Amino acid sequence: MSTTAAKTERRQTRPVRLSLGHVVATPGALDVVRDYGLDVVGLLHRHRAGDWGCVSEHDARANDHAAGEGTRVLSAYETVGGRLWIITEADRSSTTVLLPSEY
Repeated sequence: MSTTAAKTERRQTRPVRLSLGHVVATPGALDVVRDYGLDVVGLLHRHRAGDWGCVSEHDARANDHAAGEGTRVLSAYETVGGRLWIITEADRSSTTVLLPSEY
């Protein structure tokens, strides 16, 4: 199995903890993804599955609660291009990939 196929298979087997809705990204996040060749889809799969990245323990517990209760969820991921945030809105209508400076 190729590395790409293995990554795709792993992504597809992650449990779904929350719906992402319409996925958008800010210009800064798109620049980082493009400039560093980041796998933003992989980050979205992690977020959707409840892997909140490098948030504090307190924020991870809050996200676990939010995923079940239908409130806003924020994940943070350290990448070679810097930190990226992924935020899913409380109503699950949309998810945004952004740089912390764009918040």
